[in-house]
Amino acid sequence: MSPPPPNPPRAEAFRFWLRLGLIGFGGPAGQIALMHDELVERRRWISERRFLHALNYCMVLPGPEAQQLATYIGWLMHRTWGGIVAGSLFVLPSLLLLIALSWVYLDFGHLPAIAGFFYGIKPAVTALVVHAAWRIGSRVLRNAALWSIAAAAFVALFALDLPFPLIVLVAGLVGYLGGRWAPDTFAAAGAHGAAHSAYGPALIDDHTPTPAHARFSGSRFRIVLAVGLSIWAAALGALALTQGWTGVLTQMGWFFTKAALLTFGGAYAVLPYVYQGAVEHYQWLTAPQMIDGLALGETTPGPLIMVVAFVGFVGGWTSAIFGSDSLFLAGAVAALVVTFFTFLPSFLFIFLGGPLIESTHGNLSFTAPLTAITAAVVGVIANLALFFAWHVLWPRGFGGPFEWPAVVIGVAAAVALFRFRLGVIPIVLGAGLAGLVAFRFLAA
Repeated sequence: MSPPPPNPPRAEAFRFWLRLGLIGFGGPAGQIALMHDELVERRRWISERRFLHALNYCMVLPGPEAQQLATYIGWLMHRTWGGIVAGSLFVLPSLLLLIALSWVYLDFGHLPAIAGFFYGIKPAVTALVVHAAWRIGSRVLRNAALWSIAAAAFVALFALDLPFPLIVLVAGLVGYLGGRWAPDTFAAAGAHGAAHSAYGPALIDDHTPTPAHARFSGSRFRIVLAVGLSIWAAALGALALTQGWTGVLTQMGWFFTKAALLTFGGAYAVLPYVYQGAVEHYQWLTAPQMIDGLALGETTPGPLIMVVAFVGFVGGWTSAIFGSDSLFLAGAVAALVVTFFTFLPSFLFIFLGGPLIESTHGNLSFTAPLTAITAAVVGVIANLALFFAWHVLWPRGFGGPFEWPAVVIGVAAAVALFRFRLGVIPIVLGAGLAGLVAFRFLAA
């Protein structure tokens, strides 16, 4: 049997994480599969069992699990430097690409070709949200209690218009109590199981001792927490001093900090909260723009939650925070601010919680609330799908014309997803081309 590979130098690790950020399409499932293929099977930097153990931990954290997994493995291999590099490069290419695409969207979106393309991808995005609700629901809603939580969350948003954080808190409380009274009902679902293959000895193997920097220490925990909170407070304080507390950038920093702590269940779960804040409360962008931003996020590498960069760019642009002559600068700075505050908690969770994995993984009192929250997320996403469908099919309200071409495109996208299991990118591109044809037909 071949010996384990040597510890890769930092330059090699840097090149790998950069490459991953450039080719990380396919959402979290595709990104995790790509990391498994590269890190476990081909490079053997970490064993499958250790890889899955880290993934199970990231699955129960708020935030994008694939980005957190990359941060965790980079941290385990090369300490804090490795974690920051791996997590940052997972996001940076997507951020730069979304800034460029957002500029094209705002500056040239009135052109018929671009308007027609976005006409087609809106119903495709609606189909993607429906598919997300089905995918999460089929994994989580295993009994009547969890179905009831999902239905209650749907009603709470659709009929009562309750805030998303309240729904999360109530679902977590129900899960906590349910875990005590009916533990089998609220046992974790959908976790990745035990390793099933061997690919040869790994650098970080099943029985490799935990490195010194990854062992729990109370003093280290307090230092990391203090540093993380200080960075967050300094950044938000600097915005407040230069922009004022009510300034657009300051409010974006505060709002997306809260959003980052509510992303249980992935990006689709936090979108209703982002919509409530960014569209309804702050009015940084419109509902149709939100759908367009989600489509752009679906077609770029990196985590889907990067749609927040689009929200930030549009909000900074439309608010003209640096004057009407610096709209691109305003959008780019706002996108950077939003991305920073969205992902800072993810790094903190890994650096703080990594050494505590063994004490939290599999603990029912920890996982039961998350099971209930994930069930509520299904209802929240279903409400989001209904909201998107309304804006796509009746863009001018129920008194306006019904967009029948959008129905055809949306149904075709749904069939491609549910029946043929096509990837997101070919579906979105195909829908965009269909939208160009439909747009020309409607304009004729």
